[in-house]
Amino acid sequence: MKLLTSVVVLSAAAILSVVHGFMTPAPQASFVAKLDPAMSRIRRSRASPSMALSTAMGANGAWRFLSAARKAAVSLPTKSSTALASSAADMAPKKKMTAFEMYEKGSELIVNLFPIWTVLSSGLALYRPELFAWFTTKYFTWGLGLLMLSMGITLSPQDFADVLKRPSAVLVGFVFCYLFMPVFAYATAQGFALSPEMVAGLVLVGSINGGQASNLCTYIAKGDVALSVMMTTATTLGAIFMTPLLCKFLLGAIVPVDAVGIALSTVQVVLAPIVLGMLANKFLNRAVKAVLPFSPVVGMVSTCLLVASAVAQCAPAILGAGWSLQIATIFYHLVAGVAGYAIPRFLKFSETDSRTMAIETAMKSSAFGFLLASLHFPNFLVRVPPAVSVVWMAVTGSTLAVIWRFIPVKDEKK
Repeated sequence: MKLLTSVVVLSAAAILSVVHGFMTPAPQASFVAKLDPAMSRIRRSRASPSMALSTAMGANGAWRFLSAARKAAVSLPTKSSTALASSAADMAPKKKMTAFEMYEKGSELIVNLFPIWTVLSSGLALYRPELFAWFTTKYFTWGLGLLMLSMGITLSPQDFADVLKRPSAVLVGFVFCYLFMPVFAYATAQGFALSPEMVAGLVLVGSINGGQASNLCTYIAKGDVALSVMMTTATTLGAIFMTPLLCKFLLGAIVPVDAVGIALSTVQVVLAPIVLGMLANKFLNRAVKAVLPFSPVVGMVSTCLLVASAVAQCAPAILGAGWSLQIATIFYHLVAGVAGYAIPRFLKFSETDSRTMAIETAMKSSAFGFLLASLHFPNFLVRVPPAVSVVWMAVTGSTLAVIWRFIPVKDEKK
């Protein structure tokens, strides 16, 4: 009975569409012509109801009728035809999701929860640091390189050519990194009355280059990845001379920096993987398209491992630092992200560029700061702010990225 009722209701909807079609003769004729096979089944049903039911619902008869009705409804964009098409779609056999489609949906959810994974990996490293003892400096370097490679395969030389046509964005990002952030770090540390060692550590964080994880967050936030990579590369190269000068000016002491070592590390960790990824994108495009859907997940896992490794190395000191350092660090990165977005928008940069600069400003290479503190400051406590910053920098940047991921980019002017 229910099956027969469905056929009657859908037939009535088809008739209403035909009646409306008389207002416009040409579409009406087309509609009737398209429905002719299906309507003939309905006419047969008057002579033999049992045969109509068998024909309508047996051997996918109803589906054939609904398919014809849906195709016909295209020529009559009315409420009745829309309802008919919708009903036909609802009655269509449900297609099973493939394994890849299931992965795509799952990976989307995983990437959107990036801030949560960052916090969980940090918490695990804080209370079970031995779990990440295996992630030594060698693996740290490979992890950063893998992160860069996952971004490099999304780029092409034309992306960088477009960036070079608007160097003002790179320049503004450089000024943010080495003027606004160091001074703001010093002011934040003094405002929260941190100890001299903690002040030195936070200023060190403010005086280093942009973080490589910013490229991943820019990708998630629908920003300009090529611009992000250019800004990260520019500030990383600038760290060779800017970091020692800023530390001398703000802290009254020179932080020895191995310029050659930093330059080699920059080539190894940033430039080489990016170039390799771009070459693969150009000459191995089919292979790149096959692995591209896995890029965000790989980058996110690499970031979580990098964060956990830095936290695990000085977990006891972080636990003993108290909430004042935690709040100061959160405040520092959060305000940096807000200012990094608001000021470029005020300067008439595009929405995409502003998102990119906000993430670049908020996300410093705190792992590099942790390394410098370990090598060049005898007091162990100087390492604590960079280690804390690794966590809150990643949380702030990834949170901004996920929020922006759900906000459409309306402004694409460069």
